[in-house]
Amino acid sequence: MEEEDSTIPRNIEHDGRVESDLEEIGGSKTKKEKEKLETKRIGKKKKKYWMGCLKAESDESGNVDLTVDFPGERTEPIHLVVMVNGLIGSAQNWRFAAKQMLKKYPQDLLVHCSKRNHSTQTFDGVDVMGERLAEEVRSVIKRHPSLQKISFVGHSLGGLIARYAIGRLYEKESREELLRNSDDIGDTCPIEEPKERIAGLEPMYFITSATPHLGSRGHKQVPLFSGSYTLERLATRMSGCLGKTGKHLFLADSDGGKPPLLLRMVKDSKDLKFISALQCFKRRIAYANTSFDHLVGWSTSSIRRHNELPKLQRGPVNEKYPHIVNVEAPDTASNHKEDRSRTSSDGFKNFDMEEEMISELTKLSWDRVDVKTKMINSAGADVIQHMIDNFEP
Repeated sequence: MEEEDSTIPRNIEHDGRVESDLEEIGGSKTKKEKEKLETKRIGKKKKKYWMGCLKAESDESGNVDLTVDFPGERTEPIHLVVMVNGLIGSAQNWRFAAKQMLKKYPQDLLVHCSKRNHSTQTFDGVDVMGERLAEEVRSVIKRHPSLQKISFVGHSLGGLIARYAIGRLYEKESREELLRNSDDIGDTCPIEEPKERIAGLEPMYFITSATPHLGSRGHKQVPLFSGSYTLERLATRMSGCLGKTGKHLFLADSDGGKPPLLLRMVKDSKDLKFISALQCFKRRIAYANTSFDHLVGWSTSSIRRHNELPKLQRGPVNEKYPHIVNVEAPDTASNHKEDRSRTSSDGFKNFDMEEEMISELTKLSWDRVDVKTKMINSAGADVIQHMIDNFEP
């Protein structure tokens, strides 16, 4: 492992601790005046904001783990947060959000910015990338045995990659294991419900931002096409230009006569427990762009039908988060049983597939947060802050 230490932000040591130098001292003052001012500031014992040093570790594959070290203290993180980039992205896309999250929870978290699926590797297909991510997560957990909990944060395509990976990493105790455990502790304790785990860890948060959960095929799911049926149909036919991933996104894959992968990912199969894995997380949160995103539409990223998209108020819902225009609490009672069957001229039932994905995914509870900005970097700092404020390690 290679280690790179950087400080968040510049630090000054006092009494064996590290104080964050959030306020610049001096301006044009002399050195003596600055020292006097600093002594006075310390003497008053003002409220201090303590931080450690940001430690970035990378392995031979280039994957990046971010933690915070405190001088003189040995802290072992217990909560793994896996951040997954989107199409043509990289681990660097999540550096800003990772640092902000570690500032809020410096002692509890290990933030892992995935690099196994970057650049043109994101054309390899959701399934191939999901398998890589699952393997990567196992290797992180092996390196950090103190971990107890796990969360995922996926941007755009990264949300779909994470959904595939958790289907592979899902574990559930068998009845035999439960009975053996009850024999070990005696007959006085009632048998608990089987525990569900993701790679052996307790699942906490599954967060997506601008993720095309319903794919990008038809139904105005790609804003760039402006609802043009001709452009949508042409994009489906040319989806192979984005490799296997393009076919997955436009529901144009038929692997051995099987339904499209995204359609299969809303149900459990023998080896991949997609929906059980998603269900076992404490919270599922979908951040969706109402505008400013030309590739991922509001409907597909918020897992809503078009007629369910809310009417937005003019201003933000909270002045602290100026780009957030709507927050919707979990609601599992929104499934409609309407028959939306409609076959397109190319033989695919676009609306059937979309409706089935919506119906299955909304059987689970989702927090929905609608925003008007890019969400992954400093331009969407308030959205990142909202994500962090609603996160408990």
